[in-house]
Amino acid sequence: MCEILAPAGDIKSAYAAINSGADAIYLGLVRFSARSSAENFDTDSFAAVARMAHAFGVKVYVAMNTLIKDEELDGFLTALIEAWNNGADAIILSDIFLGKFIKENYPQIKLYLSTQAGVCNVYGATLAKKYGFDRVILARETPVEEIKLITKIIETEVFVQGALCTCFSGQCYMSSFAGGNSGNRGRCKQPCRKLYSIDRDGYTEKAYRLSLSDLSVGGKISDLIEAGVSSFKIEGRMRRPEYVSAAVKYYKNLLKNSAADKDLSDLKRTYNRGNYTRGLAFGQDKTFISSSVQGHIGEFAGVLKVENGKYLCMSKEKFGKGDSFKILRGGKEVGGADFAENTARGFIISSRAVLRSGDKVFVTTDSALNAELLSVSRKIAVRLSIRLCFGELPTVTVNGQTFYGESVLPRANNRPITPEQVKDCFNKVDKYPYRIEYEKIETDGIFMAASELNALRRAVYNKYFDSISATKNPHIDKNHTIPQLEIAENNKIAVISAENAPSKADFTIYKPADYMDDAGVNKELYLYLPPFMTSAEIVAIKPQIARYGGLYCESGWAIELAEELDMPLFAGTGLNISNAIDVAYCPADYIVLSKELTFSEQKKLGVANAFALSAGNIKVMDLIYCPFGRRCGECDRRAKYTLTDENGRKFPVRRYQTSLCRFEVFNCVNLVGVSPVGTFLDCTLEDECNKTVSVCADEEKQRELYIKFTHGHGNSPVL
Repeated sequence: MCEILAPAGDIKSAYAAINSGADAIYLGLVRFSARSSAENFDTDSFAAVARMAHAFGVKVYVAMNTLIKDEELDGFLTALIEAWNNGADAIILSDIFLGKFIKENYPQIKLYLSTQAGVCNVYGATLAKKYGFDRVILARETPVEEIKLITKIIETEVFVQGALCTCFSGQCYMSSFAGGNSGNRGRCKQPCRKLYSIDRDGYTEKAYRLSLSDLSVGGKISDLIEAGVSSFKIEGRMRRPEYVSAAVKYYKNLLKNSAADKDLSDLKRTYNRGNYTRGLAFGQDKTFISSSVQGHIGEFAGVLKVENGKYLCMSKEKFGKGDSFKILRGGKEVGGADFAENTARGFIISSRAVLRSGDKVFVTTDSALNAELLSVSRKIAVRLSIRLCFGELPTVTVNGQTFYGESVLPRANNRPITPEQVKDCFNKVDKYPYRIEYEKIETDGIFMAASELNALRRAVYNKYFDSISATKNPHIDKNHTIPQLEIAENNKIAVISAENAPSKADFTIYKPADYMDDAGVNKELYLYLPPFMTSAEIVAIKPQIARYGGLYCESGWAIELAEELDMPLFAGTGLNISNAIDVAYCPADYIVLSKELTFSEQKKLGVANAFALSAGNIKVMDLIYCPFGRRCGECDRRAKYTLTDENGRKFPVRRYQTSLCRFEVFNCVNLVGVSPVGTFLDCTLEDECNKTVSVCADEEKQRELYIKFTHGHGNSPVL
């Protein structure tokens, strides 16, 4: 199977995807969607779209891939069951423990594990299959060599087109802590698309240092087919219907080896950030970071020439009313422009910006193209056999299905119905996307009023549509019991440290600067494993891993690794343990609750082995790429940098080494607070970890230590 999977942020985009030939669409409901700013679907609109999609043989996947808090569990499960009963072919979840619970209680429901769960290696894929998931949507950073291994374990879905998150999926808290809106709750404010500087030569000027180009694997899709990928996903639930149409057309034609230059041109004109990157599946390329232009740049249309006070773009192409352009100078955006008139040598544009000869003009809105893309109309081939004979019920066979009228047909006294009249009637398809063909029409002089013939047609067409559009899902009723937790006190202290174990901590999680260096091995320590590691990296360090006292990881794949090595496991904040089901189903020896919970929400989940981030550093991003373009020969190889935003806020950046350099971004201020459950401290950046441990039970002393601080979401619920 090679499935082209298209985004449907609203009804128009859903129909654009279906009409342009998508094999499947994915969409969100009004609640519990990772794209809450999309229009999304209520019960009625979802049911209508699902029926239309199924009529064309298009599958519908419902994305419910957000962090679910305890008080939301019942509503979430009710919505999920309703979506399944209304025709969802699969539910996309990011919570692997919630998925296990659902599969145990409702085994009929097909579950896909969201990219937000961060499956990036064979351990994560194995765990997903063990927990009952039918497919994994791989992390965008997963290299093609790893994809080949994973496809042997479980069905895979891979992104091939659209926006890239700068942070490893499921691990981004930048919007949450710097802006109060959680990306894990579908409300990301995209701080990664803002201007930043970095305190390194060549990077001190404000630019879009964290803004990535759009992904477009193009012809490299053949490598993914060879790797065994089943579904090719187009990102873009926030984008317009014409983008959806262009993207589906491009990739459908690539699969048929018939893609033309125009297909890529059409796609660029509907949305193109950074002139595209092949993505980390194929290694970081020169176009990966779009530091000069943040938004849609479209397609190059020509070079500007200023003549007699007018802006002439030298081009053989003609444009029209409603077309828009973006102007770049030295690779940077200087303004927008609109079409004014065509000339023999090109076209004239108008702009509020002062433009210069030599500026480059990119078309960002091509009205004629948009109309062309949205005019595509997919039809269902309907082959009819119609028998209208004396003494019989009217009989209509549609693609092998036979339907009957209600009354026996009488002989006509005069003017019997003719085959041409029958055709004229059945050629009217009303609201249905039918393309009518006739196998045969039989009449033998019967009488049938025009109103009766119309009623027969409407009934037949309606019944046939019902038969091809109805869900095949077995109906399920709500029948589950949410686990009741045994709340207990936990007076222990756990700390993440890049140095030796602090004396007052009960558990120390050691975070090495270089995972290939075994100098820090200590059987008294837990080893911090970053959320992204390939199987090859894990194999390379497995001997030293086994010599630690336990494992700590921000991603679910470590559950499988810890079981294989028979080692104790700390489930970290990155697993976003947020509700009673997560707590009950997580098999780790110790858990750290999501750092997006309030103190009262933490307290409700306060079992004996539960901790919550209480004080210290707040990691807000994991970067699996190099923000300096992986130009290793000119690298200064510093351990720490500072990322400064437009408001002067300074975010520490830490470099660490696996097989490649990777980076962590921390919040601009530290956390203070006293957790109602076990105390968990992040001292990754602290020179003297013992200081933080010594004051962790006293918020006043924490404030003195940090001076500038935040209470995080302890008192303020995240949106």
